[in-house]
Amino acid sequence: MAQLLKKFLPLAVLLTAGLAAAQAADPARVLSELKGFDFSALAPQAKKELAAVLTDEFDACGRPLTLLASLKKGDACKHTRRVVALAATLAAGGSTAQEILVQVSRHNQSFNRPRATFKVDDRLCLGPADAKVTLVEFSDFECPYCGAARPMLEAFIKTRPQARLCWAPFPLDQHPNGKLCGQAALFARDQGKFWAVHDGLFENQLSISPDFVRQLVARQGLDLKAFEKAVAAGRYLDELTASKEAGKAAGVDSTPTLFFNGRKHQLGWSVEALGTSVDDELEWAAGNNSWPAN
Repeated sequence: MAQLLKKFLPLAVLLTAGLAAAQAADPARVLSELKGFDFSALAPQAKKELAAVLTDEFDACGRPLTLLASLKKGDACKHTRRVVALAATLAAGGSTAQEILVQVSRHNQSFNRPRATFKVDDRLCLGPADAKVTLVEFSDFECPYCGAARPMLEAFIKTRPQARLCWAPFPLDQHPNGKLCGQAALFARDQGKFWAVHDGLFENQLSISPDFVRQLVARQGLDLKAFEKAVAAGRYLDELTASKEAGKAAGVDSTPTLFFNGRKHQLGWSVEALGTSVDDELEWAAGNNSWPAN
């Protein structure tokens, strides 16, 4: 009997080790063991992608641990927990582990890169002037992605008293009315009607034409002749060019592009992504350019 046990003991050890490895590799089991998170609603494929992210990405709060190891210790920093929650949202939306890892990595790296300095105009901003986080959005009125992002951004800012949103013109060359729309917005700004014209342009993107822009200016009670005179004189062209050049220097290569206190936003366009970026920005500043360990 002793000889028989001795013969089969190595096999039993191997089988036990193999079972443990298989269980550890089971995404559902890995995720179910993480306290403070409930990933039960995720589809099997989403769980697989999320588990891969947690085992491949490192904790960014000063510890040489993967996200998974940090969470298992039970004392993961707030930044790590936010990243994990966002990764779960992305996985649920169909993003692959590789796509999520790229976003998270770019987001973390953006905090250590030089920041741009923008001169914002309070008349083009929503939210308190003393907000700790200023979002600068480089935007084009004929850009469909800008139009889609606008209501989400504006709704988001209303829920975050520590942040404000400032619009910056970035008229794209491929849009024939981009500069005219930009001039109309800046003309309206000088008359205290910026947001009315801003909203009117975005709400009627498919109708934008030189005639429509002029009609919109007139409908807002602005002096149409004064606007046409300003356009003829090119009064706002230098300002539009300066804004676009400032954006290019900061890395804007498409619209819309967001900056959080001069740091280029690298996460996606969702309420969850925006919230993660704002909260990370607040903690980064409070932690003297680092995320607190706990």
